[in-house]
Amino acid sequence: MTEVKSGPAPYIYTSTRLRVRKAKLLPRDDYLRMQNMSLPEIARFIGESEYKSEIDELGGVFHGIDLIEIALSWNLAKENQSVLGITQGSLMQFTANYLRSWDIGNVLIILRGKRQGFSANKIKEVVIPAGELDKIFLDRLLTEESPDRIVELLKGWRLYPVLEREYSAALESGSFARLENELYKKYYSDLIAMARSGIKGGSEFLQYLQLEIDTRNFQSLFRLRASGMPEDVREQMIPGGAFSLDELARLGGVESNDELIDALKKRTHIQSLIEALETFREGRPIHEIENVLTRIKLEQMDRMSKRYPFSIAPILVYLEKKKYEVFNLRALARGKESNLPGERIMEYLVI
Repeated sequence: MTEVKSGPAPYIYTSTRLRVRKAKLLPRDDYLRMQNMSLPEIARFIGESEYKSEIDELGGVFHGIDLIEIALSWNLAKENQSVLGITQGSLMQFTANYLRSWDIGNVLIILRGKRQGFSANKIKEVVIPAGELDKIFLDRLLTEESPDRIVELLKGWRLYPVLEREYSAALESGSFARLENELYKKYYSDLIAMARSGIKGGSEFLQYLQLEIDTRNFQSLFRLRASGMPEDVREQMIPGGAFSLDELARLGGVESNDELIDALKKRTHIQSLIEALETFREGRPIHEIENVLTRIKLEQMDRMSKRYPFSIAPILVYLEKKKYEVFNLRALARGKESNLPGERIMEYLVI
């Protein structure tokens, strides 16, 4: 499947549009200001930004944390679909397939929410219809009380074979962790196959996928060490990154965090990662480690977008940074609702 129709013009147009949107994302100083605001003040603040239309539309019905949560979800879904709408050719194929990760997240949110007895409205607040499964279909799933019935309705979903294979074991164990991991393995496997199929721009897309997979695997290694490392970490890792499953298994089998850090440092040329790994020796909380690794990933994506300015890279950078902007604003709002100090909330933000 080789792309032969699209020339450089669509790439230049899309990349330029996305750079303009990226420049409108909230700067660090805005987060520093918001850490000292109340919840209503945060709602007013974001209502004067790119989230104005959603805040205005929902403000008559919702208030406080509900208003912020739903407005953020609506805005992110709208923005992701808008980005897809301005892409063409191979860029559209990459973007559409990449956005399917939201389908995994939404299906798992609904299954977990129903399993734990949350109301449809409460679950809906955190569902973001930004993938292939649209709002109408997700709302249909939310009307079902039984997780079994939800799975049945998903028979036409492209990842249904994985869901069908793993669902019973997830119910039996009481955990959806393995199901989630298997869904993402299939998701990344499909993306890698597309990137290697000969499609225009596939090599740049593959570079991003390997960066994303390595980041997720590093985060998993540190998380597993914090919670108790299994005998073989291969099942927990996602194949396809620069680190093979055997190499990740060896890293998972080292005796101490110091040994893991030393081994990772020897295998990377990214200076910011080398410096960050040194700080992990101090026994930082796992959420801080995960956030640092995410920031480094975003930094490397920025570099990639400059190296390949007319490729999928600028699109992915914007989509990822927009996603974390919404995650940051949610964390701020939830922290304020829980009366956490501003400095404590800031520890959970990716900025």
